[in-house]
Amino acid sequence: MSSEIEIEFKNIVTESEFEQIKSTFSVKDQDFHSQDNYYFDTPSFLLREKSCALRIRHKKDVYELTLKQPADVGLLETNEIITQSEFNEMISIGKLPNNEVRNKLEGMNIPLDDLTYFGCLTTKRAEKKVLNGLLVFDISSYLNVTDYEIEYEVTDYHQGKKNFQLLMNQLNIPIRKTDNKIVRFYKALF
Repeated sequence: MSSEIEIEFKNIVTESEFEQIKSTFSVKDQDFHSQDNYYFDTPSFLLREKSCALRIRHKKDVYELTLKQPADVGLLETNEIITQSEFNEMISIGKLPNNEVRNKLEGMNIPLDDLTYFGCLTTKRAEKKVLNGLLVFDISSYLNVTDYEIEYEVTDYHQGKKNFQLLMNQLNIPIRKTDNKIVRFYKALF
């Protein structure tokens, strides 16, 4: 189990802006890898009400269960590697393995028997280290939608914000209000 504070800045971009950024940073098609995000909540969306998210990310034969919770700066992520059979049980019957994520959900009074799988978002992702941060290039597909997003992951909020604004300004790309992937997924679902 690991817990970490995630500090990132996001910008939804057009396909042509995405191609421009790829070109600027010499990102090639072969630099991208695929990952699937499987999203869970209760039917009444108790996690979403608490500004939390629960997902399983599958990439390179690894299944990682993640609970995201609000933090003073960024999000607190609690991550657990789970087995394929635990993944299958979560997808089919909502059964959560015994681990720290489960303990935190119980502490939030989330009825674990109500956890429901809502769907999958597939992301093709490439990454480049830029200005003491990680510039992430994401193409996400879900529910007949494809979107393009640039993320900038950092450890220092204030410097990261400055650097991200500088990068977008240099590329002449406006910074747009950008929801998290799970929020975009649920907006498309409903």
